[in-house]
Amino acid sequence: METPTVALHVWVLGAFDPVLIAIAAFLGWKADQFAKVFIAAIAALLISVPVSWGINALGLPWIAPVGGEQPMLLQVRTGGAILWASLAYFAHRLRERAGD
Repeated sequence: METPTVALHVWVLGAFDPVLIAIAAFLGWKADQFAKVFIAAIAALLISVPVSWGINALGLPWIAPVGGEQPMLLQVRTGGAILWASLAYFAHRLRERAGD
């Protein structure tokens, strides 16, 4: 039995799912404590994966498809969600600090 291989560029695309980025960044921006960044990442994953799956099921092109023969890339999506939420969190903190 062969182990399926996924090209590197496909792995990278998992972190650039537009729904994942939008939700993680929005919730990361709204977070008032850094620990809530992880909650934002979980919420982004829970919403973006089914949305990506639905878009793929409709046959529409998507940057990070999920379902059927496509890999879910949960490791990359998780890392991406934490990264985007963290960036938004720190950007908001820097903006607040600059405004003082």
